[in-house]
Amino acid sequence: MIELHRHDDILEIRLARPPVNALDPELLAALRTAVRAAPGEGARGVVVAGGPNVFSGGMDVPHLMKLDRAALTAAWWGFFQTARAIAESPVPVVAAIGGHSPAGGCVLALCCDYRVMARGPFRIGLNEVQVGLVAPDAIQHLMRRLIGPYRAERLLVAGALVDAEQAQALGLVDELTDAEHVTVRARAWLEELLKLPAEPMLATRRLARADLVAALAGFSESELGGFVDGWYRPDCQAALKALVARLGK
Repeated sequence: MIELHRHDDILEIRLARPPVNALDPELLAALRTAVRAAPGEGARGVVVAGGPNVFSGGMDVPHLMKLDRAALTAAWWGFFQTARAIAESPVPVVAAIGGHSPAGGCVLALCCDYRVMARGPFRIGLNEVQVGLVAPDAIQHLMRRLIGPYRAERLLVAGALVDAEQAQALGLVDELTDAEHVTVRARAWLEELLKLPAEPMLATRRLARADLVAALAGFSESELGGFVDGWYRPDCQAALKALVARLGK
């Protein structure tokens, strides 16, 4: 599900579930475990990378559609806990976005400290509305803190995906580079950060990211229950089934 590559003080965690790194419980658990274990294994920084053309296609909807409510709830809880693990990492985490990154893929990237995206016809965003879902406030907060409340509102309400150039202009991603250099640039940014005095850098980082950590930590199981209720609304089910049909083609 994942590949681990060590580059001195930096651990690269590469999602490895072809064809689009769809997020199922097994992949999420592997990613969550690797992120949490990295500092204890000596990593001073982490790069989370996807595959060529697609960072992650988001949650594995065909898989989720087969689950009963209890298993569905557990799968979504695992997703939110993985996002929280990235946000709470005591060492910096960079997203190396080599391609498209909709929905859940975007959420994971937004939890990182920095985002390097491939230049080209790739899109990123929170398109939950397009499939009948409401992104919880904790997730909306991730976008608001990067691009501001009004711009986030416009994208969230429309469920819009934006291309790489627009994403950088909005501040949704920090840097664009050629696809083959995405992970190299992600490591380079970390290497420069890690040259700073470690204790003050990490302490400042904790203070600066406290709102992000608090937003995800405050997401409760009762809120998750409301989110899952929405999954079973007729309009959402119709949109999800249409999505699965498109994916099947």
